[in-house]
Amino acid sequence: MVTAGDDARRCDAPGTPESQHGTLSLPPPSYLRWEIFAVFAVSLGASGLNALLDLIGALLSRQPLSSQQALLIGTLSSVSWFDLVLQLVSIAEALAPVVLVLYLMARSGERPSVIGLDLSQPGRDLRRGIVLAAIIGGAGLGLYVAAFRLGMSLNIVPESLPAVWWRIPVLLLSAAHDGLLEEILVIGYLLRRLDQLGWTPWKAIAVAAVLRGSYHLYQGFGAFAGNAAMGVIFGVLYRRWGRVTPLIIAHTLIDAVTFVGYAALAHKVSWLP
Repeated sequence: MVTAGDDARRCDAPGTPESQHGTLSLPPPSYLRWEIFAVFAVSLGASGLNALLDLIGALLSRQPLSSQQALLIGTLSSVSWFDLVLQLVSIAEALAPVVLVLYLMARSGERPSVIGLDLSQPGRDLRRGIVLAAIIGGAGLGLYVAAFRLGMSLNIVPESLPAVWWRIPVLLLSAAHDGLLEEILVIGYLLRRLDQLGWTPWKAIAVAAVLRGSYHLYQGFGAFAGNAAMGVIFGVLYRRWGRVTPLIIAHTLIDAVTFVGYAALAHKVSWLP
Protein backbone atom coordinates (compact mmCIF):
# COMPACT_ATOMS: atom_id res chain seq x y z
CA MET A 1 0.00 0.00 0.00
CA VAL A 2 1.20 3.48 -0.86
CA THR A 3 1.00 5.87 2.05
CA ALA A 4 0.90 9.64 2.25
CA GLY A 5 4.41 9.47 3.64
CA ASP A 6 5.55 7.63 0.51
CA ASP A 7 3.94 10.34 -1.61
CA ALA A 8 5.70 13.05 0.36
CA ARG A 9 9.08 11.41 -0.18
CA ARG A 10 8.46 11.34 -3.95
CA CYS A 11 8.42 15.14 -3.93
CA ASP A 12 12.23 15.05 -3.93
CA ALA A 13 12.14 14.09 -7.63
CA PRO A 14 13.81 16.52 -10.06
CA GLY A 15 11.56 19.41 -10.99
CA THR A 16 9.49 19.16 -7.82
CA PRO A 17 11.58 20.79 -5.07
CA GLU A 18 10.35 19.89 -1.61
CA SER A 19 9.05 22.38 0.89
CA GLN A 20 11.36 23.26 3.75
CA HIS A 21 8.52 24.56 5.88
CA GLY A 22 7.19 21.34 7.36
CA THR A 23 5.90 17.83 6.62
CA LEU A 24 3.39 17.40 3.84
CA SER A 25 -0.06 16.03 4.65
CA LEU A 26 -1.09 14.62 1.29
CA PRO A 27 -4.35 12.69 0.91
CA PRO A 28 -4.25 9.02 -0.21
CA PRO A 29 -3.43 8.37 -3.90
CA SER A 30 -7.07 7.68 -4.77
CA TYR A 31 -8.02 11.12 -3.43
CA LEU A 32 -5.17 12.73 -5.36
CA ARG A 33 -6.54 11.20 -8.55
CA TRP A 34 -9.99 12.57 -7.77
CA GLU A 35 -8.43 15.95 -7.01
CA ILE A 36 -6.67 16.04 -10.39
CA PHE A 37 -9.85 15.00 -12.19
CA ALA A 38 -11.93 17.63 -10.39
CA VAL A 39 -9.44 20.44 -11.05
CA PHE A 40 -9.27 19.78 -14.78
CA ALA A 41 -12.95 18.93 -15.12
CA VAL A 42 -13.73 22.54 -14.22
CA SER A 43 -10.83 24.09 -16.13
CA LEU A 44 -8.54 23.09 -18.97
CA GLY A 45 -9.80 19.51 -19.27
CA ALA A 46 -13.28 20.81 -20.03
CA SER A 47 -11.72 23.31 -22.44
CA GLY A 48 -9.99 20.42 -24.20
CA LEU A 49 -13.27 18.55 -24.67
CA ASN A 50 -15.02 21.66 -25.99
CA ALA A 51 -12.11 22.39 -28.31
CA LEU A 52 -12.32 18.85 -29.73
CA LEU A 53 -16.03 19.26 -30.36
CA ASP A 54 -15.39 22.61 -32.04
CA LEU A 55 -12.84 20.99 -34.34
CA ILE A 56 -15.24 18.16 -35.19
CA GLY A 57 -17.87 20.76 -36.01
CA ALA A 58 -15.42 22.61 -38.25
CA LEU A 59 -14.50 19.37 -40.06
CA LEU A 60 -18.17 18.47 -40.56
CA SER A 61 -18.88 21.79 -42.23
CA ARG A 62 -18.54 22.04 -45.99
CA GLN A 63 -15.82 24.66 -45.75
CA PRO A 64 -12.07 23.93 -45.57
CA LEU A 65 -10.43 24.74 -42.25
CA SER A 66 -8.39 27.58 -43.74
CA SER A 67 -11.58 29.41 -44.73
CA GLN A 68 -12.96 29.31 -41.17
CA GLN A 69 -11.97 31.61 -38.32
CA ALA A 70 -11.05 31.04 -34.67
CA LEU A 71 -11.41 34.27 -32.71
CA LEU A 72 -9.45 34.40 -29.44
CA ILE A 73 -10.48 37.75 -27.92
CA GLY A 74 -13.57 39.53 -29.13
CA THR A 75 -15.98 42.28 -28.13
CA LEU A 76 -18.44 41.32 -25.39
CA SER A 77 -20.67 44.39 -25.51
CA SER A 78 -21.42 47.22 -27.91
CA VAL A 79 -21.13 49.67 -24.99
CA SER A 80 -17.43 50.49 -24.57
CA TRP A 81 -17.23 50.92 -20.79
CA PHE A 82 -19.39 47.83 -20.19
CA ASP A 83 -17.28 45.83 -22.63
CA LEU A 84 -14.23 46.73 -20.51
CA VAL A 85 -16.02 45.56 -17.36
CA LEU A 86 -16.97 42.27 -18.99
CA GLN A 87 -13.43 41.73 -20.29
CA LEU A 88 -11.90 42.26 -16.84
CA VAL A 89 -14.48 40.08 -15.10
CA SER A 90 -13.96 37.33 -17.66
CA ILE A 91 -10.18 37.36 -17.12
CA ALA A 92 -10.58 37.30 -13.33
CA GLU A 93 -13.11 34.46 -13.40
CA ALA A 94 -10.89 32.41 -15.70
CA LEU A 95 -8.11 32.55 -13.08
CA ALA A 96 -10.28 30.84 -10.47
CA PRO A 97 -8.66 27.40 -11.14
CA VAL A 98 -5.28 28.92 -10.21
CA VAL A 99 -6.70 29.96 -6.84
CA LEU A 100 -8.16 26.47 -6.45
CA VAL A 101 -4.89 24.61 -7.03
CA LEU A 102 -2.93 26.97 -4.79
CA TYR A 103 -5.51 26.33 -2.06
CA LEU A 104 -5.30 22.55 -2.56
CA MET A 105 -1.53 22.70 -2.37
CA ALA A 106 -1.62 24.90 0.73
CA ARG A 107 -4.02 22.46 2.39
CA SER A 108 -1.42 19.74 1.82
CA GLY A 109 1.33 21.90 3.29
CA GLU A 110 2.83 22.91 -0.06
CA ARG A 111 3.78 26.52 -0.65
CA PRO A 112 3.90 28.02 -4.16
CA SER A 113 7.69 27.99 -3.93
CA VAL A 114 7.73 24.18 -4.21
CA ILE A 115 6.86 24.58 -7.90
CA GLY A 116 9.13 27.59 -8.29
CA LEU A 117 6.32 30.13 -8.15
CA ASP A 118 8.04 32.96 -6.31
CA LEU A 119 10.33 35.97 -6.77
CA SER A 120 13.51 34.39 -5.43
CA GLN A 121 15.30 34.49 -8.82
CA PRO A 122 13.84 37.49 -10.69
CA GLY A 123 16.80 38.18 -12.98
CA ARG A 124 17.39 34.56 -13.98
CA ASP A 125 13.67 33.88 -14.44
CA LEU A 126 13.28 36.95 -16.65
CA ARG A 127 16.28 36.08 -18.83
CA ARG A 128 15.14 32.51 -19.27
CA GLY A 129 11.61 33.63 -20.04
CA ILE A 130 12.69 36.13 -22.69
CA VAL A 131 15.00 33.68 -24.48
CA LEU A 132 12.39 30.91 -24.37
CA ALA A 133 9.68 33.24 -25.66
CA ALA A 134 11.84 34.31 -28.60
CA ILE A 135 12.60 30.71 -29.61
CA ILE A 136 9.15 29.20 -29.05
CA GLY A 137 7.30 32.25 -30.35
CA GLY A 138 9.24 32.39 -33.59
CA ALA A 139 8.91 28.66 -34.23
CA GLY A 140 5.22 28.75 -33.35
CA LEU A 141 4.48 31.53 -35.82
CA GLY A 142 6.24 29.64 -38.59
CA LEU A 143 4.34 26.44 -37.76
CA TYR A 144 1.01 28.27 -37.77
CA VAL A 145 1.62 29.90 -41.16
CA ALA A 146 2.71 26.54 -42.62
CA ALA A 147 -0.30 24.71 -41.15
CA PHE A 148 -2.65 27.39 -42.47
CA ARG A 149 -1.17 27.19 -45.97
CA LEU A 150 -1.55 23.40 -45.88
CA GLY A 151 -5.21 23.67 -44.83
CA MET A 152 -4.60 22.12 -41.39
CA SER A 153 -5.42 25.22 -39.37
CA LEU A 154 -8.25 27.68 -39.10
CA ASN A 155 -7.56 31.34 -39.69
CA ILE A 156 -6.68 32.36 -36.14
CA VAL A 157 -7.78 35.90 -35.32
CA PRO A 158 -6.05 36.78 -32.02
CA GLU A 159 -8.26 39.79 -31.28
CA SER A 160 -11.02 41.97 -32.68
CA LEU A 161 -11.37 44.60 -29.99
CA PRO A 162 -12.26 48.17 -30.93
CA ALA A 163 -9.47 50.76 -31.08
CA VAL A 164 -10.15 52.23 -27.64
CA TRP A 165 -7.79 53.23 -24.82
CA TRP A 166 -8.18 49.99 -22.90
CA ARG A 167 -7.52 47.69 -25.86
CA ILE A 168 -3.81 47.09 -25.26
CA PRO A 169 -4.10 46.77 -21.43
CA VAL A 170 -6.82 44.13 -21.84
CA LEU A 171 -4.72 42.25 -24.40
CA LEU A 172 -1.74 42.27 -22.02
CA LEU A 173 -3.90 41.09 -19.12
CA SER A 174 -5.28 38.32 -21.30
CA ALA A 175 -1.72 37.25 -22.14
CA ALA A 176 -0.80 37.19 -18.44
CA HIS A 177 -3.94 35.17 -17.72
CA ASP A 178 -2.91 32.54 -20.28
CA GLY A 179 0.58 32.27 -18.84
CA LEU A 180 -0.57 31.96 -15.25
CA LEU A 181 -3.43 29.54 -15.87
CA GLU A 182 -1.71 27.14 -18.21
CA GLU A 183 1.74 26.97 -16.63
CA ILE A 184 0.59 26.75 -13.01
CA LEU A 185 -2.03 24.08 -13.77
CA VAL A 186 -0.43 22.03 -16.55
CA ILE A 187 3.21 22.26 -15.50
CA GLY A 188 3.53 23.15 -11.83
CA TYR A 189 0.43 21.49 -10.37
CA LEU A 190 -0.13 18.52 -12.69
CA LEU A 191 3.48 17.37 -12.95
CA ARG A 192 3.90 17.63 -9.19
CA ARG A 193 0.76 15.61 -8.51
CA LEU A 194 1.72 12.95 -11.06
CA ASP A 195 5.14 12.70 -9.39
CA GLN A 196 3.39 12.13 -6.08
CA LEU A 197 1.38 9.34 -7.71
CA GLY A 198 4.59 7.64 -8.84
CA TRP A 199 4.40 8.41 -12.57
CA THR A 200 7.64 8.37 -14.54
CA PRO A 201 8.82 11.84 -15.62
CA TRP A 202 8.42 11.25 -19.36
CA LYS A 203 4.95 9.74 -19.00
CA ALA A 204 3.84 12.75 -16.96
CA ILE A 205 5.35 15.21 -19.45
CA ALA A 206 3.65 13.42 -22.35
CA VAL A 207 0.22 13.53 -20.69
CA ALA A 208 0.65 17.22 -19.80
CA ALA A 209 1.73 17.99 -23.37
CA VAL A 210 -1.27 16.22 -24.90
CA LEU A 211 -3.55 18.07 -22.49
CA ARG A 212 -1.98 21.38 -23.53
CA GLY A 213 -2.50 20.55 -27.17
CA SER A 214 -6.09 19.40 -26.63
CA TYR A 215 -7.53 22.72 -25.53
CA HIS A 216 -6.06 24.35 -28.65
CA LEU A 217 -7.77 21.91 -31.03
CA TYR A 218 -10.45 24.46 -31.91
CA GLN A 219 -7.70 26.28 -33.84
CA GLY A 220 -6.86 23.22 -35.95
CA PHE A 221 -4.36 20.37 -36.11
CA GLY A 222 -1.36 22.67 -36.36
CA ALA A 223 -2.22 24.35 -33.06
CA PHE A 224 -2.52 20.96 -31.37
CA ALA A 225 0.87 19.80 -32.63
CA GLY A 226 2.60 23.10 -31.90
CA ASN A 227 1.25 23.44 -28.37
CA ALA A 228 1.93 19.78 -27.57
CA ALA A 229 5.55 20.27 -28.66
CA MET A 230 5.71 23.41 -26.53
CA GLY A 231 4.37 21.33 -23.64
CA VAL A 232 7.18 18.81 -24.00
CA ILE A 233 9.82 21.56 -24.06
CA PHE A 234 8.30 23.35 -21.07
CA GLY A 235 8.00 20.06 -19.17
CA VAL A 236 11.65 19.18 -19.75
CA LEU A 237 12.79 22.67 -18.73
CA TYR A 238 10.65 22.56 -15.61
CA ARG A 239 12.30 19.26 -14.67
CA ARG A 240 15.70 20.86 -15.13
CA TRP A 241 15.01 24.22 -13.50
CA GLY A 242 12.40 23.25 -10.91
CA ARG A 243 10.71 26.59 -11.56
CA VAL A 244 7.43 27.49 -13.21
CA THR A 245 7.98 31.28 -13.07
CA PRO A 246 10.21 31.56 -16.20
CA LEU A 247 7.64 29.48 -18.10
CA ILE A 248 4.89 31.87 -17.05
CA ILE A 249 7.01 34.79 -18.24
CA ALA A 250 7.74 33.10 -21.57
CA HIS A 251 4.09 32.18 -22.19
CA THR A 252 2.91 35.67 -21.26
CA LEU A 253 5.43 37.28 -23.63
CA ILE A 254 4.49 34.95 -26.49
CA ASP A 255 0.79 35.74 -26.15
CA ALA A 256 1.41 39.45 -25.57
CA VAL A 257 3.41 39.70 -28.81
CA THR A 258 0.74 37.66 -30.60
CA PHE A 259 -2.17 39.83 -29.42
CA VAL A 260 -0.52 43.23 -29.67
CA GLY A 261 1.39 42.32 -32.83
CA TYR A 262 -1.81 41.27 -34.56
CA ALA A 263 -3.51 44.50 -33.49
CA ALA A 264 -0.66 46.44 -35.07
CA LEU A 265 -0.06 44.36 -38.22
CA ALA A 266 -3.46 42.95 -39.24
CA HIS A 267 -4.30 43.82 -42.85
CA LYS A 268 -0.95 45.58 -43.19
CA VAL A 269 1.38 42.67 -44.08
CA SER A 270 0.87 40.08 -46.80
CA TRP A 271 2.29 37.06 -44.95
CA LEU A 272 -0.21 37.25 -42.08
CA PRO A 273 -3.41 35.28 -42.88
